[in-house]
Amino acid sequence: MKSCLKPLLALAMASLLGLAGAQTRTAPPPAAASPASAPSAQQAPAVSASARRLYERSKSQLLQIRTLLKTQDSQASVGSGFLVSDDGHIVTNYHVISQFALEPDSYRLRYATTDGQSGALELLDFDARRDLALLRAVDDGKAPGLKGRGALAFRPVQQPLAKGERIYSMGNPHDVAFAVVEGNYNGLVDRSFDPLIYYAGGINPGMSGGPVLDEDGLVVGVNVSGMMFSQQVSFLVPGEFAESLVKRSLGAKPIRTAAWSRLRDQLTRYQDELVSRFLALPWQSANHDRYRLPVPQQQFMRCWGRSTPADSKGLDFERSQCRMDHAIFVSGNLQTGWLDMSHEAYDGDKLGALRFARQYSASFRNERLGSPDKMRTGAFCKERFVDREGLPLRAVVCLRAYRKLEGLHDLTVLVTTVDAPTQGALGRFDARGVSFDNALKLAAHYLEGFAWTTAKAK
Repeated sequence: MKSCLKPLLALAMASLLGLAGAQTRTAPPPAAASPASAPSAQQAPAVSASARRLYERSKSQLLQIRTLLKTQDSQASVGSGFLVSDDGHIVTNYHVISQFALEPDSYRLRYATTDGQSGALELLDFDARRDLALLRAVDDGKAPGLKGRGALAFRPVQQPLAKGERIYSMGNPHDVAFAVVEGNYNGLVDRSFDPLIYYAGGINPGMSGGPVLDEDGLVVGVNVSGMMFSQQVSFLVPGEFAESLVKRSLGAKPIRTAAWSRLRDQLTRYQDELVSRFLALPWQSANHDRYRLPVPQQQFMRCWGRSTPADSKGLDFERSQCRMDHAIFVSGNLQTGWLDMSHEAYDGDKLGALRFARQYSASFRNERLGSPDKMRTGAFCKERFVDREGLPLRAVVCLRAYRKLEGLHDLTVLVTTVDAPTQGALGRFDARGVSFDNALKLAAHYLEGFAWTTAKAK
């Protein structure tokens, strides 16, 4: 794939950097949410009479979903799910069954009920963007199957919950036993690109894909993740998206082969929407007295900043990092579909020109761009000195191609100002899982965010 990538990138880089005028380390995938996991340090309170009532009423529709090796009963992953039709259709998370979806020759799916029944499952469809999947129990004539066990219904969208209402998460945490966890509905997560419900309750590993019910036993959401290193902060996929998947794919034929092309199509559509919405937002000001630095609107990103301690005697700096909190789960080796950017503005008057140049250059050289791995090629980069309205920049644009998701890439843009002996700014922009055309648009947009401040005489 790299041989195809090089001529494409080389052809486009000259015009890109010409149009643009064209210190941080590579950040890991967004870490605010951990699929299928949440902290378990705090003991959950005893369940109420409502929780017991709802569990008893819905336990026949509650399932454990297991991904097993094809040739033996060793389990590779464990999650939860729930029945959505009387014919044995089941909703769970995509990340619970992703190994089977991408490697059906190596894995198989099984279910287990609360009363000890078990059987095989087949995959009908999935929505990786929402982290949802639709399964169906296989009726092979040997096991009773899941027909006739009933189904959970979804709460109508026209009846929204009020903040603070009690809701009840169900699943099989840590493969220990089926359980119900009480919590509160706290509305949608602020600045999330796609809607996520903030659930004040503990979702532990193994509960992913399980239902979350209101007081009437209607599904309001699907367990998906919890915030790492926190207590009682978890996230749910709104039930409306699961209901849409069910309506769309209830009659779908089983997926028998590796679903890479289906996954690629979903990610391609998603990144088109993400890039389009991001490019429509003008840059904010970093309020630096010398440089205009690109800072994104915080509609679906969060920005954090810090500066040099007051007693510092060396290189003074101000740092900002902005990123999306949530990513799209592809497999255990890859998350994608997110944006991340940062900048550092330096003042090296205390160091002098020589010492400042050494540290400033070292910061730029230390950037990690990623080595070739199972999922992506190594980075192919082009570098050029460019002019942005009189501000000289050193710009490097890099792409890594996805091996099994043809047409998608990881983009990295590195920028440093080169206009002063003891002052400067470094910037980095990362976009995961974007098309080649969108990568060029994003790179140009980022470079256009650099210029002098209006107060700086050119």
